[in-house]
Amino acid sequence: MSRIALLSSAAILWLAIHGAAAASPAAPAWSLLPQPAEARPAASGSIRIADGAVVSVQGAGAGEARSIAERLVQRVADTQGLRLRLATTDVTHAAITFDVNPRAAIADESGYRMTIDEGGIRVTSRTPRGAFYGSVTLWQLLTPPGWTHGSPVTVAYGAIDDHPRFAWRALLLDSGRHFQSVADIKKLIDWMSLNKLNVLLWHLTEDQGWRLAIPQYPGLTNIGACRKAVGLDSELSGSPDAPYCGFYTEADAREIVRYAAERYVDVVPEFDLPGHSQAAVAAYPRLGVTGERPSVWTDWGISPWLLTPDEKSLQFVDDVLDEMMRLFPSRYISIGGDEADKQQWNASPGVRAQMHRLGLANMDQLQVWFTNQVAAHLLEHGRIPVGWDDELAAGARLPTPQVVMSWHGDHNERVALAAIKQGHDVIMTPQESLYFDHVQSDLPDEWAGPPPAATLRQAYDTAVIPGGASTTDARHVIGVQGGLWTEQMLTFAHDQHAVFPRIAALSELGWSPEEARDWSGFLQRMPAELARYRALGIDYADSAYAPVFHVAAIDGAFRVELSTQTGFGTIRYTTDGSEPTRQSASYARPLALAGGITLRAATFAPDGFELAAPRTQVLDETTLLSRDSSALATCSRQPPSRLDGARPTQGPRPVYAVDIGNACWLWPKAPLAGVTHVAITAERIAWRFGDEAKDAVVRHAAGATGEFEIHADNCTGPLLARLPMESSAQAKGPVRLDAKLASPVGAGVRNVCIVATGDPRDGQWALARVVFSK
Repeated sequence: MSRIALLSSAAILWLAIHGAAAASPAAPAWSLLPQPAEARPAASGSIRIADGAVVSVQGAGAGEARSIAERLVQRVADTQGLRLRLATTDVTHAAITFDVNPRAAIADESGYRMTIDEGGIRVTSRTPRGAFYGSVTLWQLLTPPGWTHGSPVTVAYGAIDDHPRFAWRALLLDSGRHFQSVADIKKLIDWMSLNKLNVLLWHLTEDQGWRLAIPQYPGLTNIGACRKAVGLDSELSGSPDAPYCGFYTEADAREIVRYAAERYVDVVPEFDLPGHSQAAVAAYPRLGVTGERPSVWTDWGISPWLLTPDEKSLQFVDDVLDEMMRLFPSRYISIGGDEADKQQWNASPGVRAQMHRLGLANMDQLQVWFTNQVAAHLLEHGRIPVGWDDELAAGARLPTPQVVMSWHGDHNERVALAAIKQGHDVIMTPQESLYFDHVQSDLPDEWAGPPPAATLRQAYDTAVIPGGASTTDARHVIGVQGGLWTEQMLTFAHDQHAVFPRIAALSELGWSPEEARDWSGFLQRMPAELARYRALGIDYADSAYAPVFHVAAIDGAFRVELSTQTGFGTIRYTTDGSEPTRQSASYARPLALAGGITLRAATFAPDGFELAAPRTQVLDETTLLSRDSSALATCSRQPPSRLDGARPTQGPRPVYAVDIGNACWLWPKAPLAGVTHVAITAERIAWRFGDEAKDAVVRHAAGATGEFEIHADNCTGPLLARLPMESSAQAKGPVRLDAKLASPVGAGVRNVCIVATGDPRDGQWALARVVFSK
């Protein structure tokens, strides 16, 4: 081999080991999420990481750190396409080095320091946990804005000193209402860890299903893990005659705990009590107040089937907690305590007698007594009880060692502040902004969920420290938590859509110092994060960036305004029905368009990344004469729920905007001039709404099966049309009803009220679309 060839080979080997220092092209700006505690990019200089770059591990805990490095190498290959090489022996120099040094001057055991210079990228930490979080940041540096799959990456010189703000950075997963597979839970844990979350609060017991096998009580899963397949549950079970079932074995639980621990996620089980216990009472009626056996609940809401606050129930609870402590090594166990409807307790002479015998003034105090007994059992075994803030909201006191999850975010976090003043450590999880089952927008294609909307901005702006808290008080806030309640989450795809991208806001709330958080900067960093989600295969929601059409008539044409929820990015559009690209016309001002046009719009980041998929608005003679339910107001003026309809043979599942218990919609200022006919598309949805039952609005039906009625001016105004349900009342899926208007409309613009008669508890009618025609 010639001297030149030898030198070339040596140079290639050196570059593979070290990476290449580069002066040009300019390295992309760091786009890191969550924002590190301190990030100091250099004014100049960069390193180029290409295929074959060597990763080495050194220092204490090398075996655990090597596993972290192996997963980084695999993650980079799977998402970015680069093939890094993990050194099998010690190397003097490497492109990337992990150094675990217990004596390193790092701020926290979860912290790390990263330096990027001509010597390569070096991640130093005191513990493997810190090395893991450093590896997540490094993966983000290797997937910068505009990254191209398989291409070398240029990383700017600089230094990062990073550690979390809070110790508890959590996501709650409700497996009680709807069940997730072990494989899907593992995916969620993976993705959580890449957002630097470190706690999975696993909600395992519910009125609608008991999900963890307890060998001493086999009925909990033989009976309590199954419920009748009502409504859309029959799609999941395969038939209305096949029950909806699911539970986790001991092996399942241990595997999830093991898998999570490798990713530095602590699995905290939740045994909710004394409420949310109907499935347990269904399995063992002696645990309930009445001694009767209820069915496992098929409704959503708050059930009155509580555990009896006596010794036999406490023994049952201790037995279950002993099994949970055997399976889950976490220091924490959640015992719930929320939404305990005490009507059965109040109606029971025995329970009332016990309350008086204990010298208690009311049933809230009795619940606190019960909770104290349960908490004492955990404390005796070295575990810390965690529970919800409901009893504090009712004015009672909880056992001081209990960590309080504060979900009542109203009145400037008054309940959280009360918990702190009582000496509790507090986890902030306000339903108004961090309950991820809530809808994310009022878009026509928004997925199912309860109102009000919890937008990406609202999640980001969550007040983590309650108003009025002193510096000393603030130290009692140990973390933040997002909640994924799954009443309406039928599938893991829906779970993903609900969690992502709001988990990015949660991540920054939990990790980044307050002074490092900035909404505008967060939006600038999100395109790269969304690209990472896409590379990971996450089916995230684009609601925050989706174009919204505002259409009006003007001078015989259409005036269309476009907007997005965040205002970030560029809306690009086409008028020929083709899909917009980064080269399509950019939206700058309202459009004046003729009829017969199919307008499509999508939103793009400055680097050309598609932030939101294209949305479509057809402009023709029906545009101003039709509305879907998301564009109609509710008669109560309250924001509607979004409810799933039946899955069609082809195409997406319909989703409806519904005021549950009140089948009534308003169309203000409907353009009715010359209108002679109306058509409605609607679907009858199984009633599963326990909380709304008492307030359901029943309207007199003219026919045996009910009808839709359309009134002018208001809901008791002139009847424009009556559309009988007849055979449609028992139809599965959407039905179409049409009628000729019964009387002349008169004025060109009138308010319209649309109602479904009958009792919604016999089946909630959901309106898909109303179309007037001439």
